[in-house]
Amino acid sequence: MTPADILAAGKPAGNATPDALLDIRGLSIRLPAGADRPLAVKEASLSIGRGETLCIVGESGSGKSMIANAVMGLLPQPMVAPVAGSIVFQGHDLLTLPEPQWRALRGNRIGMIFQDPMSALNPVMRIGDQLEEALDAHVKLSAADKQARIIGALRDVRLPDPEGIAASYPGRLSGGQRQRVMIACALMLEPALLIADEPTTALDVTTQAQILDLIRDLQARHGTAVLFITHDFGVVSQIADRVAVMQLGEIVEAGTADEVLGRPRHDYTRKLIAAIPHGMPASARGADPQPVLLDVRDLKKTYVSGGGLFRRGRETAAMRGISFTLRRGEVLGLVGESGSGKSTLGRCIAGLLAQDDGQILFNGQARGARPAIGRVQMVFQDPQASLNPRHTVGRSIMAGPLAQGMAPERARARAAELLQLVGLNPDAAGRYPHEFSGGQRQRIGIARALASEPELIVADEPVSALDVSVQAQVLDLFASVRERFHLSMLFVTHDLRVAAQMCDRIAVMQQGRIIECGPAAQVIGEPREAYTRELVQAVPDFASIVSGRARRAAVAA
Repeated sequence: MTPADILAAGKPAGNATPDALLDIRGLSIRLPAGADRPLAVKEASLSIGRGETLCIVGESGSGKSMIANAVMGLLPQPMVAPVAGSIVFQGHDLLTLPEPQWRALRGNRIGMIFQDPMSALNPVMRIGDQLEEALDAHVKLSAADKQARIIGALRDVRLPDPEGIAASYPGRLSGGQRQRVMIACALMLEPALLIADEPTTALDVTTQAQILDLIRDLQARHGTAVLFITHDFGVVSQIADRVAVMQLGEIVEAGTADEVLGRPRHDYTRKLIAAIPHGMPASARGADPQPVLLDVRDLKKTYVSGGGLFRRGRETAAMRGISFTLRRGEVLGLVGESGSGKSTLGRCIAGLLAQDDGQILFNGQARGARPAIGRVQMVFQDPQASLNPRHTVGRSIMAGPLAQGMAPERARARAAELLQLVGLNPDAAGRYPHEFSGGQRQRIGIARALASEPELIVADEPVSALDVSVQAQVLDLFASVRERFHLSMLFVTHDLRVAAQMCDRIAVMQQGRIIECGPAAQVIGEPREAYTRELVQAVPDFASIVSGRARRAAVAA
């Protein structure tokens, strides 16, 4: 059945916007009884033409992803379902389309890049097999042609060793590499409409720039329309033709990118723009140098995957002799591309992973894989995955102090104090992780890390998945607890704007090595290495792009 035959199964729409590939009119989506509001989306209207990019921005819970899932037919009906309006794609209302025909459109004419690649990838299937499955569902190709298209798609998203990636399982890849696999899968069939739900959240700035270039190239070659959902205004300023701003299910402002970003009319839009990380290096701390707390010497780690009795496994060197020091009260930012070894280094320092060689000296004393109990704590990128869903948040926060011998009543009181410190009601101690938003769960993760009174916190991409307003609040929280507890921090991030704002020094990692390390102002303002200059140049310059100069230059190029 051709795409035209599939769409013919739905009702023609006579009131669609002329020349619009996708036209949404008066869409309202119901939430289950007991939710925080009756409608997830209330009377939303927007349209996208061929070759056009519409960005939807807003805080978590504003209804952005609900619109995307409604277009894809992925709402968990009947509890969450459209109750009014229409979604017109190529002249036909998708809401009247039978499920088999709707399923045939997904991936073929309408592609989607999901925010969480691990929820969309099968953990027990190799990457190549999963991409082949997507091809088999929509096109008929020979085995050789399928393999060529799969490897080409992985190469297009700048994945190293595409053949090795295709033979790997998702768990063997970094978060950024898994996201690029999902992008390759969505672009492989060259859909007419591409829905991108936070597709660059886990990507470093250079890979993000490459992916945005890839999407623009797809638009230029095939006239693909893009519905781009993001909380990153840097991305919005680079890629958007038009912008819609959502708050609590309603579109509060919409217009061209220059209008919305350069001359915002709504207070909420102005608030979001004001929360963008400024990227200005922090002022140098004038206090006398403090003693060295952490001394890392020639650290090495190699992962071995696959292999068997008569076959050698594939080796990947995550760390190739890393050395640096961190002083008391200092924040060191660790930046670099996905797969450069940042998270591996952080986990080794936190005692969650054993290095193959080298030394980690903490307070001048060498240790093995485990640090002194409670002295080093970690804040993870995904707080949902790091919190036990069967434990209340109070129990999770109390676990560390209880393991160190603190009396239960004192541990309970400390959990309440810490919840209040991170901006949550102490009564939240009796609730479970799923009852909180992503930003609130990250605050709980910070409270849990502080519960054991650590001297060093390893923060692994702690704000990458948060929208800009919540990100600003969490960064302010990190700064305040750092001063209050005189903490040292190893801050792992792919966002140089955040690193510049948070860190005293920045270390740049590439392929398992630290290639440049120095004061934040020097690394950002006068980078020595070509790779560092590439990272700095890839950071979206929001002010210049809003003025329209950079966007017009990109179109002209």
